[in-house]
Amino acid sequence: MRNNNVSYLVKKGISSVWKNIVMSIASFSILLVSLLQVSITVMFILNANIIMGNIEDTNQIAVFVKDDENETDEQHEKKVAHIRDVLMANENLTDVKYISKEEAAEKWNENMDGEASDLLSMVPGGNPMPETFTVRVTDVKNIRFTVSAIQSIEGVEQVNAPYDFANALVNIRNAFSLIIVAMLVVLILVSIIVISNTIRTSVFARRNEITIMKYVGATNGFIKLPFFVEGCFVGILAGTASWGLTCFVYNSVSSLFGDNLAVWQMFGFFNLIPIETIRLPLLLANCVVGALLGAVGTMISTNKYLKV
Repeated sequence: MRNNNVSYLVKKGISSVWKNIVMSIASFSILLVSLLQVSITVMFILNANIIMGNIEDTNQIAVFVKDDENETDEQHEKKVAHIRDVLMANENLTDVKYISKEEAAEKWNENMDGEASDLLSMVPGGNPMPETFTVRVTDVKNIRFTVSAIQSIEGVEQVNAPYDFANALVNIRNAFSLIIVAMLVVLILVSIIVISNTIRTSVFARRNEITIMKYVGATNGFIKLPFFVEGCFVGILAGTASWGLTCFVYNSVSSLFGDNLAVWQMFGFFNLIPIETIRLPLLLANCVVGALLGAVGTMISTNKYLKV
């Protein structure tokens, strides 16, 4: 096919959008709704994974250092250093922090009011607060194995871990993953079916045009190309509109988390994806998917009327 013919057919395909404005609007609307649903769902999934990760990061394990009155200061320092080194070498642990007896006593006094803050000074034998390491688990699914490894470290007296919290998080994440995957698959299938039926209706309204072109000797490629261009063009318009609405909805919802930020942070709603960082990829994804859906749907629907 010569270049001038291609240029003519491309122009014809774009002009057909305006000549068949009613059906173009119908196709545009269906594509817009479908793309908008998929875009918002994908944004929700991406941020939901971050939220779940933030909640998982709130798990904290307390590692108590064994207190031995018979060891020297040098031996005690070596023991603490050994525990720290082993904890930091564990790939499933992060945020390793050491809390000395003095720091623990200060935190106690800060958190207690009135006479309760003087209780430590009344305990015989000096400061009773234990030396502690606090750590966070990277993968809560392996928390029991990790705790067993910590307990085997020489110099560790006791390990306190939130087993129930970790198990609940694992169950929630597994259930959430299944629901999201199922929802996304169903959404995509429904969108394809609805889009295909809508475009088939649009092509059906112009079946006489296709039949006449076929009778006068036009090739299948000559007939298909304008419809292909038309479908791409409508899909790109729908993708651009979907992108704009997705950004608007995302910004509106994100602004809600600016109020009472401390409360939202308790539920893991922080460090969400800024719309600025994904604005361009989101636009490209919407336009490409919209163009593909529009073009493929149009081509499939056109094939039926090429058999004359």
